[in-house]
Amino acid sequence: MTAPLFAGIGGHQTPRRGRTDVWLTPPWLLEMLGGWQAFDLDPCAAVDQPWRTARQHYTVNENGLLLPWFGEVWCNPPYSRALLSRFMARMAEHGRGIALIFARTETATFFRHVWDRATALLFWRGRIDFLTPDGTPQERADGKAANSGAPSVLCAYGDRAAETLAELDASHGQFVPLRLPRSVVALALAPTWREAIGAWLRRQRGPVALADIYRAFAGHPKTAGNPNYQAKIRQVLQEGAGVRVSRGQWSAA
Repeated sequence: MTAPLFAGIGGHQTPRRGRTDVWLTPPWLLEMLGGWQAFDLDPCAAVDQPWRTARQHYTVNENGLLLPWFGEVWCNPPYSRALLSRFMARMAEHGRGIALIFARTETATFFRHVWDRATALLFWRGRIDFLTPDGTPQERADGKAANSGAPSVLCAYGDRAAETLAELDASHGQFVPLRLPRSVVALALAPTWREAIGAWLRRQRGPVALADIYRAFAGHPKTAGNPNYQAKIRQVLQEGAGVRVSRGQWSAA
């Protein structure tokens, strides 16, 4: 197989016949999922990947379909129909990690390897803007950012991956549990990070220090098993859960 055919979600065909551009998943999306450190393997990495997507990468040169998969996997598979089906079959068989694919819910691949095998889904709100291999935004002919051209869905396999998607703010998309333990269902039904932090800030009398917010949520159910909860709190505050009134001081939005 040639490199362009093995190029993750970015391996989309452009309107011009015969040309394939590699578009890479933006780093901010991986950061929302815990960062590249949260994944042990990316079996579909680009050859000249400008940023890490997992602790270990397989590229077209190694052929991730032939090598063993291990740990939590980040799978951003090639989008040719045959390769997509083969990679999603491996993902379903492995059963641990998150895959990013188009939300083509009616296809045989989706029914066989997602609906019937995934633990949970998160249908992304809007379309994702991808990047070129050098890390710059992909542009359309009119100069605007080029998105994926179709809606995307994050597919979780295993309880840990499902919990990761369940913890994302509802503003990012719609979480759909498929086969979850009671603890994960409870997490999905619980207030989002933004709702929880916003409600806590509204109960305070005036601005509070960021350190006080950390302490307030140190024992919160949403921080259980999340060693990076302080980074999550900062992200949610910056996304609008609170208003920064001075350095290190936040109040209710």
